[in-house]
Amino acid sequence: MKLFIDSAKLDEIKTAASWGILDGVTTNPTLIMQAGMPARNASPSDAGGDFKKTILAITKMVNGPISAETVSPDAAGMIKEGKEFAAWHKNIHVKVPCTSEGIKAVKEFRKLGIKTNVTLVFSANQVLLAAKSGATLISPFVGRLVDAGEDGMAMIAEAMHIIKNYNFTSQLLVASVRDTRMVTDAAVLGAHIATCPFKVLEAMFKHPLTDKGIEKFLADWAKAKK
Repeated sequence: MKLFIDSAKLDEIKTAASWGILDGVTTNPTLIMQAGMPARNASPSDAGGDFKKTILAITKMVNGPISAETVSPDAAGMIKEGKEFAAWHKNIHVKVPCTSEGIKAVKEFRKLGIKTNVTLVFSANQVLLAAKSGATLISPFVGRLVDAGEDGMAMIAEAMHIIKNYNFTSQLLVASVRDTRMVTDAAVLGAHIATCPFKVLEAMFKHPLTDKGIEKFLADWAKAKK
């Protein structure tokens, strides 16, 4: 399973990339704002260049899919923004919401050879629609489903069955990952990708028995050197 980082903080991305396990990056307007950049208006050209500079900086750190999200509510606006984003770098995937307008935009992007990421997905039916439209990536928000009292991983299982049943080329990107258990469950179900906050990626290295084992090895080595 591929691992993406869900962040727009360049220091986090740089650190995760240094581990050698990072395959891509997902961003959204909220993450851009949290990283200290001004939030974008409907027109990406109104962002003062910070959004573009951030995305381009990320492409230099990670050689893999980089999701840049549109903010227009209609297909025409999404297509206009997406064309601009795609011109920045070959690895950029245009992120659009799973709405009728978003799916309409994905069909056009596919004709243009522009890679996409359909986001804000919460049901297997939405996965089916996104896959039929030719989405490159499809992002179910597992954590938010769990927050709403639903079985997020059951939906991932259904979605994977649908993709495999019909040989769709879309890849399932498990998003809104809250903890390391969600990463494990996604991998067991055969999800193609999980995108995780930095703290979750970092926590995947951790286990108390690993720490205890290192302490013992170092202590034994210190004794042996005496």
